[in-house]
Amino acid sequence: QGIRRDGLREIADAYTAQAYITTDQDDNQITAFHPGAMNFAHENRVTDVADVTLGMVSPDGRQGMIEHAEQFAAAGIPFIFDPGQGMPLFDGDDLARFADQATWMAFNDYEAKLMQERTGLSPEQLAHKAEAVIVTRGGEGSTIYTRERRYDIPLAPARQLVDPTGCGDAYRAGLIYGLQNGLDWEVTGRIASLLGSIKIEQAGTQNHGLGRADFDARFHETFGFAL
Repeated sequence: QGIRRDGLREIADAYTAQAYITTDQDDNQITAFHPGAMNFAHENRVTDVADVTLGMVSPDGRQGMIEHAEQFAAAGIPFIFDPGQGMPLFDGDDLARFADQATWMAFNDYEAKLMQERTGLSPEQLAHKAEAVIVTRGGEGSTIYTRERRYDIPLAPARQLVDPTGCGDAYRAGLIYGLQNGLDWEVTGRIASLLGSIKIEQAGTQNHGLGRADFDARFHETFGFAL
């Protein structure tokens, strides 16, 4: 599929990280998680892989998240801080340090509130540290805060609601696409929103798919303008 694997490291005596997620009809979730080999993430270094132009620090082993953020910052590589389920691993000082290092930050609405409780910094205030702070709000769409303004991104309606697991990751794929292609936040947020909706229409986290022409057509249908 064209995905590089030279950054992968095999840990012989550890299981791959495993998550079992139970979701009810109101989209409430309970997760059983075993970190396994993920606890060795700090053994990988950002500089082990050549030609990195954009990074993401997402839920991982605690030490791995800390060291990778430091390494991205030291190397001058822009990165998204996306703590997700890893948020409880860090206190206010830790999170404030991530905010100082990150180029962008991404949270869901619960994580954004927790970030504010622990650091005393609202999304608007965090946006004066980073280039942008993205907060997803489930069925209420998402908000992107920058130093200059706030962008309210509408929800892209889903054709059916099947499984919300993985929607946040699909949204973040849209963010990365927009950042890599120099798109503005209005367009980037809408691409991300539509990817999240396409994901929720399928069971499982990686069973969805859509060709570029179909995506462009659906984007135009949903938002009223062409990519």
